[in-house]
Amino acid sequence: MTPPVPPAAPHGLARRLGPLDATAIGLGSILGAGVFAVFAPAAATAGAGLLVALVLAGFVAYCNATASAQLAAVYPASGGTYVFGREVLGPWWGFAAGWGFVVGKTASCAAMALTFAAYVAPGWERPVALAAVAVLTVVNCFGITRTAALTKVLLVVVLVVLLTAAAVSLPAAAPINWSNWAITGPLGVLQAAGLLFFAFAGYARIATLGEEVRDPAKTIPRAIMAALAGAILVYLLLGVTLLLVLGPDRLAASTTPLADLVTAAGHPGVAPVVRVGAAAASLGALLALITGIGRTTMAMARNRDLPPFLAAVAARHGVPLRAEIAVGVLVCGLVLVGDLREVIGFSSFGVLVYYAVANASAFRQPAAQRRWPRPLNLVGLTACLVLVATLPTVSQLVGLAVFAVGLLGRLALTARATGS
Repeated sequence: MTPPVPPAAPHGLARRLGPLDATAIGLGSILGAGVFAVFAPAAATAGAGLLVALVLAGFVAYCNATASAQLAAVYPASGGTYVFGREVLGPWWGFAAGWGFVVGKTASCAAMALTFAAYVAPGWERPVALAAVAVLTVVNCFGITRTAALTKVLLVVVLVVLLTAAAVSLPAAAPINWSNWAITGPLGVLQAAGLLFFAFAGYARIATLGEEVRDPAKTIPRAIMAALAGAILVYLLLGVTLLLVLGPDRLAASTTPLADLVTAAGHPGVAPVVRVGAAAASLGALLALITGIGRTTMAMARNRDLPPFLAAVAARHGVPLRAEIAVGVLVCGLVLVGDLREVIGFSSFGVLVYYAVANASAFRQPAAQRRWPRPLNLVGLTACLVLVATLPTVSQLVGLAVFAVGLLGRLALTARATGS
């Protein structure tokens, strides 16, 4: 039988988020700065195979989303796959998932902050990025309902900008020159799918907030699937428009593909609007990322996988205040050395490992807890591992090194606790 959903404990987090709030946080997390940056490196890797890679990345995201939704309905606690892995597979698997999420998404936070600053204050990226992280960390410290409200505002701005860019650009689509629409081959498409997955990895934020969602058994699965479906539709529209207007080669060479898109379509006056959208998307993604990392950090601290003092929840606003501040401080440090394009591969590495554990956990769930067929979890697990194996070599090496540090650190802490 499916375990009953417990109410929030007195020392836990309050369930304040409804279906619309949860969906908005998920979609706002997905439609982050990645959509404004990741199409170019993906096109450079896959050429005209960009759309194939996009569909593949979307399918892997769907497999992962079903696993996350099925698990979150049964274990609606802060921490997402960190909790799922511990409950179903064991503490070490849970730690691997939590560590991958925290380190990968902390790097992504720095990238989102720098992207925001690059669009609104060229030449002053780092100080403006630091200010953005500080402000959003303060917003998160005042409660999850304020986070959801701001996320919905930013989401509306981003959707309007993205749909406007596509609408004004599609009429300028040029006839396809098939000689320039070469697909680089299976490896290039797989590598592009791994990079594009960076732009999908946001719906997990709903699962990490499981302790704050009302009626989580129903709300979380619906919100996850609604957010993912909306994102896939928007990405396909943008991918088709970018290829038809810019072409694979020009898209691959672009550093600001959506701004170049509207300019090439004969609407340079819309480019500043795109910049506003990129800034809003970056802020929305950064806000949701800080929230999700803070909750996962709190969950890991509860189990002493991270320093226990990070598990404290502030009574007044019902947030893990120390974890939120710690994440904000760490992101500020990474802003000083981070770069968006360098962290995309590493972020994908960490998040794909996170979802590999989610699929393995969902595969082990009994029939009474299942909402989707078990083979889908096996496909999702295999796909995550394949995409990890085809990421750029530097991303793989950095990812393996960071995971080794985390696992060895936990081994040392476990040995010390056992010895004492």
